[in-house]
Amino acid sequence: MKQNDLRADLSLVLVKPDAIQRGLAGEIISRLERKGLKIVAMKMLQMDKNLAQRHYAVHEDKAFFGGLVDFITSSPIIAIVFQGKEAVEVIRQIMGETDPAKAKPGTIRGDLALDLGCNLIHGSDSAENARKEIDLFFSQDEVLEYRRDIDKWLG
Repeated sequence: MKQNDLRADLSLVLVKPDAIQRGLAGEIISRLERKGLKIVAMKMLQMDKNLAQRHYAVHEDKAFFGGLVDFITSSPIIAIVFQGKEAVEVIRQIMGETDPAKAKPGTIRGDLALDLGCNLIHGSDSAENARKEIDLFFSQDEVLEYRRDIDKWLG
């Protein structure tokens, strides 16, 4: 997909180390797909410190930054680009509140997460940040454009 084709209907999701270690990657990805979101790019990787610091640069001056970088680099993650109508907002609703204790039942964090620091999943918080985050993890030619037969039913 060309850079100028990146629209507000794309969002980055990271299946975090705790989800990988707990064997929840399939459950998390499945919940997002069942909503109707389409995977247009996906890879498993071991995030290095440099990438982690760039990804979480907005938190650089916060006390928890070092722990956040240590956590996200502690085990492999799965980076996914999802496409769908209002993908950023939809994914954030499915994820639930950042603090699992405040996340509603039926959300990923409300049902599966145990701790604020280990909350299983990251999702872009805006269309603008989605574009920036996607560019950190994927080259332009790794984000695919294709049509599914069910797309006509999903809007």
